[in-house]
Amino acid sequence: MPDYWSSIWDTIWWALTIFVFIAYLIALFSIISDLFRDRELGGVAKAIWLVCLVFLPFLTALAYLIFRGSGMAERTVRQQRAAQSAFDEYVRTVSGGPASEISSAKELLDQGAISQAEFDQIKQAVLGRAYQA
Repeated sequence: MPDYWSSIWDTIWWALTIFVFIAYLIALFSIISDLFRDRELGGVAKAIWLVCLVFLPFLTALAYLIFRGSGMAERTVRQQRAAQSAFDEYVRTVSGGPASEISSAKELLDQGAISQAEFDQIKQAVLGRAYQA
């Protein structure tokens, strides 16, 4: 019976060790990406942080999170907002917007592919979506 409990505690210890190691790796990669994202920090300071992360990894990671943790969140949010606005701008340029849809419907009307009533319906739907956004 003691061997059974020993193997359970060994398994729990192993799972906890793996969890802590993966959490440390995630924190380490977050710190490194934040170092390269930070435009205010100079190159020498970035190099010092990286060297310290290599030689004193746990202590340096803890110090970085304590001293620069709030800035990490701000830089991450700023980067996410910039990426979202770039994506939104790309979608606007690709889609052409309401004017593009109305002009496509007008071309179909001129070609006789749709009737005036269908054109008016498309136009109202496009304008309704444009004013909702």
